[in-house]
Amino acid sequence: MRANCSSSSACPANSSEEELPVGPEIHGNLELVFTVVSAVMMGLLMFSLGCSVEFRKLWSHIRRPWGIAVGLLCQFGLMPLTAYLLAISFSLKPAQAVAVLVMGCCPGGTISNIFTFWVDGDMDLSITMTTCSTVAALGMMPLCLYLYTLSWNLEQNLTIPYQNIGITLVCLTIPVAFGVYVNYRWPKQSKIILKIGAIVGGVLLLVVAVAGVVLAKGSWNSDITLLTISFIFPLIGHVTGFLLALLTHQSWQRCRTISLETGAQNIQMCVTMLQLSFTAKQLVQMLSFPLAYGLFQLLDGFLIVAAYKMYKRRLKNEHRKKNTRCEEGCHNKKSTSPKETGAFLEVNEEVTITSGPSMPMDLHTTLEPPGHISSGT
Repeated sequence: MRANCSSSSACPANSSEEELPVGPEIHGNLELVFTVVSAVMMGLLMFSLGCSVEFRKLWSHIRRPWGIAVGLLCQFGLMPLTAYLLAISFSLKPAQAVAVLVMGCCPGGTISNIFTFWVDGDMDLSITMTTCSTVAALGMMPLCLYLYTLSWNLEQNLTIPYQNIGITLVCLTIPVAFGVYVNYRWPKQSKIILKIGAIVGGVLLLVVAVAGVVLAKGSWNSDITLLTISFIFPLIGHVTGFLLALLTHQSWQRCRTISLETGAQNIQMCVTMLQLSFTAKQLVQMLSFPLAYGLFQLLDGFLIVAAYKMYKRRLKNEHRKKNTRCEEGCHNKKSTSPKETGAFLEVNEEVTITSGPSMPMDLHTTLEPPGHISSGT
């Protein structure tokens, strides 16, 4: 794949072709952070989250892949297009524009799986989407990069990290397979593993974020434009993914899942591809973008989870108050009408029992927006 921004007027940085500044060399420990630690994090997370997957539901997603199709359309349709438009709109330098586009063409990251679990999303769909997008990246990454760089006439060779994609697939599928098996054989123990894994996953996400900032401090630059794009890019992915899922009549639970899957990209794969394709001199301007994107997608994910938890708690409080008022009203009617017939009292008792808190309620059902159409699995 070839690229050069020196001659094409469509390239976002022809008007400001500058020499790339020489900066400090990339720390050797940076690669260690984004490979070994990330691989361990991925393995632990996917094993624990695999304990929430039921083979029957997983097979239903594969047999009727409507949710997967919407997710792949968001991943390799909306995200690369958004990256291209952002690079053009902000008139980025050639190296920076390529970094943004590579990020947009990467598959979904495993960070979306842990956030999906925290917002009560469809874990079967989330893990299936992450796996399918990683497999599809073998062909879709070079295709998208080729199509969107045609107008830029790039001379630089872009190396697709096929080995990294393969390692990602292995680290993704094997732990999940073990988790599904544990959930099938020992369902009670799998719930405990799932809770522990969710906590450990959150801690590991914070550790990787802090370590990435500290060890890559020499790679940061003060380009406010690039930081702005890294902030709004994942937000655009979350919003557009949610809207497309809504327009295709996916359930409320699937909308949350597809939204998180769309905005969360595989940061490690982006960093690896940039390191394989460019020199250390060029990476000075490029590497800060995936690092900033990773931090902002973490921040966005935590904000989405916090907002969902607050919304869920508010609904619980409203239902609790409603049930309490109904109980008090029914009790008052009974106490103030001692001469009512036995038939009426019997009916009243049935109403009290029906509206009482002892009846189980499906919280996911109450979280569905009014009039929303849910697609069947």
